[in-house]
Amino acid sequence: MARLAKSFNRREPRFKQQATVLVICEDTKSGKNYLEDVKVHFRAEARVVVAHAGKTDPRGIVEHAIARQKQYDDIYCVIDRDTHETFAEAEALAKPHKNIELIASHPCFEFWLLLHFKYSRKAYAPVDGRSPGAQMLRALKECEGMDLYEKGANVSLFDLLLDRLPQARSHAARAMTEALTDNQLNPSTKLHDLIAAFEKLSQPQEL
Repeated sequence: MARLAKSFNRREPRFKQQATVLVICEDTKSGKNYLEDVKVHFRAEARVVVAHAGKTDPRGIVEHAIARQKQYDDIYCVIDRDTHETFAEAEALAKPHKNIELIASHPCFEFWLLLHFKYSRKAYAPVDGRSPGAQMLRALKECEGMDLYEKGANVSLFDLLLDRLPQARSHAARAMTEALTDNQLNPSTKLHDLIAAFEKLSQPQEL
C-alpha cells in the first residue's frame, strides 16, 4: 500500500536547539581541567567549549567574553575574587551583557573544593603577607586526601571528588544564600550554578 504524500512531510521539531556555551577560565590547569571533566561527565561536550583567555585578571577575562559573545548563546567567566584589583571593573563590564555571567568564587576556586568535605562560612583575609587565596589553600590541604594539592596541579580533581559532588552543591547553595542574606560574599561560590547549567545542557528541552 502506497504511503500518503503527507506522511513524507518533515515532522515539527519537539526539542529546543541546544545552546552554544563558552566557559572562560582564569587558570589553565586546576579549574579548567575540572570543568573539562564536568562537561564530559554530563555529556555536554558537543555544546560546550571550555577555554582560557590568555589572561588571568577578571577585567581581561570579561573583555575577552564581550569580544566573543556574538558567537555563543551564553558565556560564563569563571574567576577568583582573591586580591584582584580589577574585580569590580569586571562586574561592571559584564552587567549590561545578558548572556555573560560571572561565576565568581570568594576568595578562590579552592573554596568550591573545600565544600566537598564540609560546610564553612569562615571568612578569609590576608594574614602575615599571605593572600586570602593562600589562606584558603592552606585550609583545603587539611582535608582528607588533599594534603598534596597545589593550585595548578594537573590532576583529575573531578573524578577524585565525584562521590562528594552532591554535598558540595548543597553546601555551595547554602553558603550563597547566607552570603546574600549577610551581604558578605567572603566566602562563597557560584560554581554550583555552573554545574547546574552543564547538567541542563545534557537534557533535551522540549519546545
